Amino acid sequence: MNDFLSTIDTPALLLDLNKMDANIKDIVRFAENAGVNLRPHLKTHKSIKIARRLLEAGAIGVTVAKVGEAEVMVAGGINDILIAFPVAQRTKLARVKKLQEKAKITVAVDSMEQATLLHEFFKNGEPLNVWIKVNSGLNRVGVEPNEEVVELAKHINNLTALCLNGIFTHAGHSYAATSPEQIEKIANEEAETVLKSVKLCEEAGINIKHRSIGSTPTFKIAGAIKGITEIRPGNAVFYDMIQVGLGIATQKQCALTVLASVVSKKSDRMVIDAGSKTLALDQGAHGNSSITGHGYIIGYPELVIERLSEEHGIIPLKHEVDLKLNDRITIIPNHACVVANLFDTYLVYQNGKVIDEWKVDARGKLK
Repeated sequence: MNDFLSTIDTPALLLDLNKMDANIKDIVRFAENAGVNLRPHLKTHKSIKIARRLLEAGAIGVTVAKVGEAEVMVAGGINDILIAFPVAQRTKLARVKKLQEKAKITVAVDSMEQATLLHEFFKNGEPLNVWIKVNSGLNRVGVEPNEEVVELAKHINNLTALCLNGIFTHAGHSYAATSPEQIEKIANEEAETVLKSVKLCEEAGINIKHRSIGSTPTFKIAGAIKGITEIRPGNAVFYDMIQVGLGIATQKQCALTVLASVVSKKSDRMVIDAGSKTLALDQGAHGNSSITGHGYIIGYPELVIERLSEEHGIIPLKHEVDLKLNDRITIIPNHACVVANLFDTYLVYQNGKVIDEWKVDARGKLK
């Protein structure tokens, strides 16, 4: 174990700066080579410092899931934000209007009813930028890439308070892929869904400037297809065991880990101070059969965190291991995005030394 880990109170969220910077460099290099813009999703890390690092590296703006996240980022000086969520509640729209005074805000739209509500709210002020969300197979929000998208685009085009300048999708179902070939198929469908939607709209006389795809498992495939103008990977800044299981990343690329301590050791089990409130219960939001247990213990591949209660992680022992009370273990989370949201801060380390502590600024911003 690295000496510096022995002085850290647990459980702790560790961020390897060298690995994260290498991941960012890799994403930016791909975007530059593919000739596409980068608008990373910040729901993964919820950090102003990491957002700024991405922008300094070459991102043109950021993506968020919630208005609350956008508020935090605008307060942190981020001035080009896509809210990739179909916002319609008047309380949230009032907050979006305030954000418009300080930043370029774009809101996702996936129905004529929502578009009409947006128009009524913004008709006496600055027009609101909107992008249409299309469904590429996740079957969550989004219109279908057929006459539905054209009807919505025509409807928006007749609403003076809205400015339609993009179409986007998210192939989250790629997380359930069982082979590289399946990921490639989903990625191609992701890009084709956007490009087909754009083509239909432009045939109807509606120009679409931005053609955006997301999803860490697919962005290097879909983002390389001619006609796509933007990628929005989120998890790729950290990676995690889901991405390792999909073959998208290696364990050595995983920048985010959880440090935990052994709090009890019995003849048949060991207990650590990292339960569901530390590691989360997510073993793949859209299904992932490659995941075993609740995180990968570095240096002890034979050990499995088999079950979690709120504060306890239980590891069955089939043979003796060289771990005793108060020893530390380092865990690569299954899903980095949900784990980051459980902590107040990242302990940032570089070359075996903690160099800073960064706040998870938008933690818990669910509204």
